[in-house]
Order: sequence, then C-alpha cells, then structure tokens
Amino acid sequence: MPSADTRATPPATRPTVTTEAVLDAALTLFAERGYHGTALSQIADRLGIRTPSLYNHMRSKQELLETLVGQTLDEVRADFDAAVAGLDDPAAQLRAATRVYALRHATRRREALVVNRDTTSLPEPALTTMRERRRSHERAIRAIIIRGIESGVFAVGNPGLASFAILEMSVSIARWFREDGPRTPEQVADEYGEFALQIVRYRP
Repeated sequence: MPSADTRATPPATRPTVTTEAVLDAALTLFAERGYHGTALSQIADRLGIRTPSLYNHMRSKQELLETLVGQTLDEVRADFDAAVAGLDDPAAQLRAATRVYALRHATRRREALVVNRDTTSLPEPALTTMRERRRSHERAIRAIIIRGIESGVFAVGNPGLASFAILEMSVSIARWFREDGPRTPEQVADEYGEFALQIVRYRP
C-alpha cells in the first residue's frame, strides 16, 4: 500500500496588485459610479484583494482622486505642447490643439468623465490647485486666439468666450461618443479642429 502524501498544501497565492492597477480600478469605478458612489471596498473587490491591502498603495480614496486628476491634467498639457510644437500659424496651432483635446475625450473617456465631474469633490487646497492647472490650458488656447486676432486671421470679438466654447464642445465628446458609432475618434477630432476655426471666424 503506498504511503500517504504528507506534503503540506501550499497556501493560496494572492493576486499581485500594483499601484497602477489600483489607480486603474479606481478610475473605472469613479467613471461608472462617481467618486462619492464608489467605496474602497468596491475597488478592492474589483482587484480581488481585501480592503486593508489598498493602503499599501494609497493613503485615502481622496488621494486616488487627486492622483488621477493630476495625471490627466499633466497629460492634457503635454498633449497641447506636443501638438503646437513647431507651428507658427495661429490657425494651424488652434486646429492642432483642438484636435488633440477632442481626440483625448473620444479615446480616454474614463479620465474625461472623472476630471470633469468629480474634481469638485477634492478639498482645498487640492481643488484650487487643480482648477488653476486646468485654467493654464484654457489660457494657452486663448493666447492662440489672441495672436490670431492680432495677426488678422481670426475675427472673433471675445477670445475668452471663444476658448471656453472650444474646450466645452470637446469635453462633451466623452458623454456622447461611442466606439461603435458612425465616426472614428480621429474623424471626430478632425471635424472639431475645423469647428474651432469656425468659432474664431477664421479668415485665411
């Protein structure tokens, strides 16, 4: 009769979770349920871990939101800087800046929804900091419009209102765009670039 196997059963392997995975899970749930509608236990469930394990990667749910918003705003500004680099013509700059912003809202909808809906859930001073970072992007768009007015290629009367209209129409893409729709993200972004020139009354 063969002897019984007395080897100990190895303990179950716990899933390996990274900070990036925690942020990604939080981003998905914040986009689906809203910041206030998401509990840390739900983020842990999504990752297959216990809630206390999350504290190896963050101090609080608020820190998750602040990190996500900050990363997204950094990416928005990096997109803008890359899009306008090497362009001198205000029309080309505005078209490129609007296109890349519109494309982000079609392809990075989770980030767009969270930033535009949940940033106000941040406490001070984080809220003021994030708002100022958003304003820096708006001011950069407005500066392009002002240069276009000064050079005579844009005829819009209010550059501040024009920049706001361009940004807001792009933000709305995250709410209505669907991957299975009739237009690709690139097609939508191209059209929005042309819409921006119409808003500033571009005169070649």
